[in-house]
Amino acid sequence: MGPPPSDETVVITLGQNHSDPSVVTVNCADKIGLSCDLSRIIFEAGLGVVRGDLSTDGKWCYLIFWVLPRTGSPRPIRWAILKRNLISACPPNPAHIFFMNIPEPRPKNVYILHICSLDRAGLLNDVSQVLWELELAVRKVKVSTTPEGKVIDLFFITDNRDLLHTTKRQEDVCDRLKSVIGESSTNCDLRLAPPEFMAMEYAPISLLSPSIVDELFTSETQFQADSNSLQTKSTLINKASVTIDNSLSPAHTLLQISSKDRRGLLYDVLRTLKDYNIQISYGRLSTNPKGICEVDLFALQADGRKIIDPQKQSSLCRRLQQEIFHPVRVMIVDRGPDTELLVASRIELSGRGRPRVLLDVTLVLKMLDICIFSADIGRHAIGDLHWEVYRFLLIDRPDLSLGSSRTRSQIAERVKNMLIG
Repeated sequence: MGPPPSDETVVITLGQNHSDPSVVTVNCADKIGLSCDLSRIIFEAGLGVVRGDLSTDGKWCYLIFWVLPRTGSPRPIRWAILKRNLISACPPNPAHIFFMNIPEPRPKNVYILHICSLDRAGLLNDVSQVLWELELAVRKVKVSTTPEGKVIDLFFITDNRDLLHTTKRQEDVCDRLKSVIGESSTNCDLRLAPPEFMAMEYAPISLLSPSIVDELFTSETQFQADSNSLQTKSTLINKASVTIDNSLSPAHTLLQISSKDRRGLLYDVLRTLKDYNIQISYGRLSTNPKGICEVDLFALQADGRKIIDPQKQSSLCRRLQQEIFHPVRVMIVDRGPDTELLVASRIELSGRGRPRVLLDVTLVLKMLDICIFSADIGRHAIGDLHWEVYRFLLIDRPDLSLGSSRTRSQIAERVKNMLIG
């Protein structure tokens, strides 16, 4: 393998004042989807991109992101970890790739983290926060509460540092968790997940009625009809558009996107293009004082040609509109006599789920002082689209009344605002 990217690959210049954006510059070898991978890392760090410039010759790229901490981030930005993660996402020098056989990245080992403690409001968020700070990615979670008020948590996790096989790393994880949980912690155990974990991860959603599944996963046709009907009624919808133009460049297709800015917008756009195997040669993003984000991308297909096929153009525009308007789905439904919060987000073709969902949703519930009786993460396929579904069974309070439609709407709105703003 060629030499790994160095510290000079990524340069971060912090803003002089709190309101000034910091500048993240990446100068490295290129690959299809690299801008998506980098925007994902920036998004996961709790930053929003207010301006961006992307350019590449197909082998080498130069990317600049102007970023600001997003509102509601629970912790200060960890710039050193952000830089390290950005560097690790960059491929080696293309001059060395040409002469050497680069093996596919080895899948990360999945571990089961088993925690037992007394229940309290905000516990799942506190644990999720520690795992996020320790750079442990949650693939699946099983949380249940016993009649005695004890919580049994099972987290299926991977380690971004690839050190979880060591005793020291495992001890560090348990020590951090026990310090947050407190004296009520009675168990913390780490072990490798069994081989059948993948089959369990992709098991279909159970105990959901077909009507709820249909409502949660609105079809593309229905969504397109809804978005068209809303364009004459909503300022937000009216200021969002996706167009494709092949007349302005002899070699590239121009994608023009205009939308109200929100959290994760650039990541959702670039993730969609990565899933379509589209290479960005040049791009520019800017946000005006009214909060409207303009994105211009000169793009090519993987074969180096323009996007000419009308069907592919139409499919790409529909998918981009869907990801801009409706990147996450939030519902509160009845589950027998109880109340369940459902959150669904799209999975990349690479298998990665949307960043920060567990962390952000549990933070909202903690702020609302709502306890979680049980929690689960599963994956579900609708046609050729794969979704990650988070399920939270909520504990009602006399002063809250989770059965009220008004209360449910307020909770769902708070969750959605935290996820996408």
